[in-house]
Amino acid sequence: MSPAPDDGERWVELARADGVLGEVVLRRRGTPAGPLVDLVVAGVAVMDDQDTTSERALATLALDELDRLGGGRGGPHLVVGGLGLGFTAAELLADPRLGPAGRVTVVEVEPAVVAWNRAGLVPATAGATDDARLEVVVGDVAEVLPALAASAPGSADAVLLDVDNGPGFLVVPANARLYERAALAGVAALLRPGGVLAVWSAQAAPQLRDALEAVVGPTRVHRSSVVREGRDLDYYVHLAARRG
Repeated sequence: MSPAPDDGERWVELARADGVLGEVVLRRRGTPAGPLVDLVVAGVAVMDDQDTTSERALATLALDELDRLGGGRGGPHLVVGGLGLGFTAAELLADPRLGPAGRVTVVEVEPAVVAWNRAGLVPATAGATDDARLEVVVGDVAEVLPALAASAPGSADAVLLDVDNGPGFLVVPANARLYERAALAGVAALLRPGGVLAVWSAQAAPQLRDALEAVVGPTRVHRSSVVREGRDLDYYVHLAARRG
């Protein structure tokens, strides 16, 4: 499938599908800085490729934290909640610390999003979806991760969550459960002792940090700044190390 050509600054629809959370649309338009790809779910623009610094930082910060804690050597198993436009997964696969024996498992609720990444419509994942180290599971993160933890507890070196904007700025209200202590404790069960749970948030979330400290372990917060449409914005990655 070949993407449609850009038409000035007008949105060009690349793909559309009825999704689990509502209608899902992948679109692109030209900008002075170059083409912009945008993912819309149920009428809400949830992700684009204008500035992907924080999505990529989620990957590198999780690996950095594993290094700091002395884990992840010899081929880590990394689990990512949310595929989206694929920047976090692609960053993990490109990092030499993953190595040939490493594995990345990505959970994505929207089948169409997975199909579009595999079809080459999303620039970030061009070739990445063919990587033998990548497994994509289609399903709700809130259901898949506890199931993985029940079947293979302590099997992941790191879990990276970028499913929504964080507890204070939700796109899908039902995702509030992902940031509650019970859900975070369930995800932590998937981690080996000393493993890392990394959670992306579009806003400062002290209540999330408190929850991670309580049910996972010592937590650090990394802030990154990006410029979007002339505005300076701060995004946050919470890094919790599972207690032994």
